[in-house]
Amino acid sequence: MIEGRLTRLRALRSEDAAHHLRWRNDPEVVRWAAAGDPCFGPVTAEAVALAFDTMLRLSPRESAVFTVEDAAGGGAIGMADYRDLDPYAGVATLGATIGEKEFWGRGHGSEALRLLMDHLFGAYGLHRLELDTWSGNERAVRCFLGLGFREEGRRRAAVLTDGRRHDRVLFGILREEWAGLAAATGRP
Repeated sequence: MIEGRLTRLRALRSEDAAHHLRWRNDPEVVRWAAAGDPCFGPVTAEAVALAFDTMLRLSPRESAVFTVEDAAGGGAIGMADYRDLDPYAGVATLGATIGEKEFWGRGHGSEALRLLMDHLFGAYGLHRLELDTWSGNERAVRCFLGLGFREEGRRRAAVLTDGRRHDRVLFGILREEWAGLAAATGRP
């Protein structure tokens, strides 16, 4: 378990499938998490069960999905993951979704991502982390910039949501940038 002040990341469990099913069938969660991408949701219980069979067997050397819990109440509030971990290049892609809307805008998503960043830069000694979002998700953009990520590029008009085109915004952070932020904030 990886613990923070607001949240903790724990290993995914089979009973978490019920949360994922609920979150991935909530149109508002799907809109903000994936710009309404139908690959994210809505989804059937059978599809989530198949996905969980795979997620529960992931090798942490390549990828992992964590459950984000509220540190105060202990309940599952979201998910965080990393994927495409390349140990040779020292790179991984990460992401997080807070599915419980009452926790939106309260710092839980930012902390969950920071905990995951600390884990990947610390335990795995990676050189670079990357993630992306769509340009209409201003809360995610602010979160990523606040964590020290830099905007590295855009795929123009690559996302269609609510009948409008948005850019896919790409972000990255290097190990030395993360270390500098950790030193400036007094984190180990």
